[in-house]
Amino acid sequence: MGQLIKMQDYVSRYEQNIYLYPSRYVRLKKHQWEKLKAAWENNDASVFMNQSQEENPDWLEEEKKPLIDKLKGLWKLGKKDNEEEDLLKLDQMDPDNEDSGEEAILQFETKFTYRPDSVEELKHQFLDQLFRFQMKWASSTLTEKSFVDKRFYYDEKLKFFLQRFPDTFLVLYLPLFLLKKAPVEVETIILSPTGVWCISLLEEEDSSVFIGSKERFWVKRVNGEEKKVLNPLLALNRTAKIVHQIFRMNEIDLPIHKVILCRNGYIDHPAAPFDVQMIEKRNYEEWFKGMRNLRSPLKHVQFKAAQALLQYCQTTSIRRLEWEISEEE
Repeated sequence: MGQLIKMQDYVSRYEQNIYLYPSRYVRLKKHQWEKLKAAWENNDASVFMNQSQEENPDWLEEEKKPLIDKLKGLWKLGKKDNEEEDLLKLDQMDPDNEDSGEEAILQFETKFTYRPDSVEELKHQFLDQLFRFQMKWASSTLTEKSFVDKRFYYDEKLKFFLQRFPDTFLVLYLPLFLLKKAPVEVETIILSPTGVWCISLLEEEDSSVFIGSKERFWVKRVNGEEKKVLNPLLALNRTAKIVHQIFRMNEIDLPIHKVILCRNGYIDHPAAPFDVQMIEKRNYEEWFKGMRNLRSPLKHVQFKAAQALLQYCQTTSIRRLEWEISEEE
């Protein structure tokens, strides 16, 4: 499952320390999956008992009151040199202690109301819960939080980028860059260990045919009807140009790939730019398998690239109320 390091202009834990969180996430996911799979194989009733399932999604949850004194003590120690040690202390807090508050801990715990019938079903439920956990990391920190648009919890495209790609892929989903004091929304950016993928998703009705050109609008044909759609190359080229400029300023050497992705339709572009991959229904599986089979570990240049991009991303958040109150006290 890919890692959501930035989503729109929401505050992200990865912005705090891009060198710490990616490897931490990989270890956490692996540990929890092995523990869950072992419990499933052993039919552990304590894991798959009829637990009280939250009826409301994460965006409707009320925040529990955190244990301010414990957090303040850790926060005072929060120098950069001690950051990893402090995070580990937070991670060791008891997740069942309702006073500690779920936002104060970084531990991921699964919840089930029944035992899945197969390993495949178990995996799907695990990934769905992991997705919600990723959303928390991508919209809150220990002291700040952003208000997430509800639609992102049901965004199939976002789930595709996270749930179908390896853990070593770092995803910036429709981020907003702050350039010359002006916010600029770009396409999705994926940082793999071997390169950067700027991806424009072009998907509407199944089996739609998109006729590409150099004009501002392309033509979409479906069920005998034609309709104009905005040329996806405009936003894609803007995205790649911004990434290239940031990399050049930071002396980062990573290949930048531009992709127009149409999983459920076809693209007909007689004069397609040589530096853009047109991935559509006929060649999607081959491209997708190639991406999935990239098994390189996380690399230093990948972290450096992510840090450079995150520095130019806009962030909109508020300070947590409990921290404001504690400081006043």
